[in-house]
Amino acid sequence: MAAHVLTVKELRKVFDTDQGQVLAVDGISFELSGDEFFTMLGPSGCGKTTTLRMVAGLETMTAGSIFFDGEDFSGFSSFQRNIGMVFQSYALFPHMTVFENIAYGLRVRGMAAAEVGGKVGRILGLLGLGDLAKRYPADLSGGQQQRVSIGRALVYDPGMLLLDEPLANLDAKLRVEMREEIRRIQKELGIMTIYVTHDQEEAMSISDRVAVFNLGRMMQAGPPHEVYSNPTSLFVADFIGKANFFPARITRSDNSGAKVALTSGAELALERLNALEPDEEAEIADGFDATVMVRPEHLVIGRAGGDGLSCRVRRIQFLGNIIRYHAECADASGEVIVDTTRLVGGLEEGSEAAIAMAPADSILYHKGRA
Repeated sequence: MAAHVLTVKELRKVFDTDQGQVLAVDGISFELSGDEFFTMLGPSGCGKTTTLRMVAGLETMTAGSIFFDGEDFSGFSSFQRNIGMVFQSYALFPHMTVFENIAYGLRVRGMAAAEVGGKVGRILGLLGLGDLAKRYPADLSGGQQQRVSIGRALVYDPGMLLLDEPLANLDAKLRVEMREEIRRIQKELGIMTIYVTHDQEEAMSISDRVAVFNLGRMMQAGPPHEVYSNPTSLFVADFIGKANFFPARITRSDNSGAKVALTSGAELALERLNALEPDEEAEIADGFDATVMVRPEHLVIGRAGGDGLSCRVRRIQFLGNIIRYHAECADASGEVIVDTTRLVGGLEEGSEAAIAMAPADSILYHKGRA
């Protein structure tokens, strides 16, 4: 399959409603190439599906541009864009067999019957549906129906595959199985893919790059491990995985980093600093000019009296591969979560404890003074 390139520049969408204009997508830009698996992740109403629909040609753009292999998509209908689309609802034809559902797009394009049979047979084999070709949608499980909808989107060799919350209607176990299946099929075919979901675990597990959306803006994009380890905003830090936040006052700053004081007066020297955009500065607690973020696995909890911040264990959860401690700490802006691989001796629910953090694993978000 040819290596394609998709370029999206300053994409913008404004909806006219009875309550006035609503800005749904605000200046989104990104570029994809080859068989990249790109996931747009964010809460409901953040603009990710609207962006996907504009790429597909199902929604008009208010401003911006979309180029595919150097061609301006703005003058192309959705049909002319040759894009495979998979929706949350399977949208299968109930009166057609699995074979005919997958073959539908080829027949609409006027393909010869012999060629249709060959292409559909290949897709059925790829998706493990060969034995189900003569069944009707009502006789299939949810996972099988989703496979048919994916097959229908792939059978005519589209230049790009778009998936909008494709696993939302499946149970938890089947979602895990299907997301791995989608990744396998996508890489086997070598097709550029844009995936939309609100499920962070889903996004992190199958994507080459993840773009986190909020309020119509793309807050950050990058490989999953980079977005998780180095979130550039408070929103991304809080939305991706678990995060602990500690209000801080900056006492000294220079080119090498900053020194901060927490609520209790405890001091930290930090090197990982991110200046907040103006609209996130309001997230900083009153009386402080910064906040320190630390992931649960980067905190260490021990008996009271040891090094670290004083806290009280509120809840201990056994989650299989990890043990999660929930604690109350005067230095934190909310509950503190600590993940460990084993029980900490001497700590029970209600115990006084101490929490320590390593500066190398902590990120300071500040109002621009650092």
